[in-house]
Amino acid sequence: MEMKVYSISGEPVKDITLNDSVFRRDVNRDAIYYAITNELANARVGTSSTKTRSEVKGTSAKPWPQKGMGRARAGRRRSPLWVGGGIIFGPKPRDYSYKVPKKLKRLAYKSILSLKAQKEQLKVVEDFTVESGKTRDLAGILKRLVDGGSTVLVLKDDDVMLKRAASNIPWLKTLAYNRLRAHDLYYGRSILVLETAATKLGEFYGEDE
Repeated sequence: MEMKVYSISGEPVKDITLNDSVFRRDVNRDAIYYAITNELANARVGTSSTKTRSEVKGTSAKPWPQKGMGRARAGRRRSPLWVGGGIIFGPKPRDYSYKVPKKLKRLAYKSILSLKAQKEQLKVVEDFTVESGKTRDLAGILKRLVDGGSTVLVLKDDDVMLKRAASNIPWLKTLAYNRLRAHDLYYGRSILVLETAATKLGEFYGEDE
């Protein structure tokens, strides 16, 4: 498919041919759902914890005799039925992470990129960097490319200075072309892809077609 390539001034300067299997394919919404759910589950800390009747502080002595008191029988004050007692079936630390097939994740990435291209929310930009590493310089570039809102910038490599400049912009996420995240891509209002990254995306994710 053909797309316009924009300069950092926000003007279209040329066309680029992108891999149809990555940027112009049928959208598999099931794959997108499973990939995003997996990322959210893997991000859960899972440290919530409650104490059972054997872990709460308190005596194990019987509070009153079994019979003759005219009261309901009770075994110990740490019973879950008592205030301050243990918790029945409460949460314990656990690992929520799980794996999904590699091909499913790749299909989800391609589906999201195709969906964003269909909605005209994906824009290819000439390769650039921010040599100063200053947020102000990057913000000036982004102002000419997007209208605001959550934005994802797909990089062609591990550009340290560009990442440093982006780290102080709360609505901007930076992703390497070979380490995408379905959640960020799907919920990003605008996707900016560097020209070289766009070519590499077609090569990297189109190889299993």
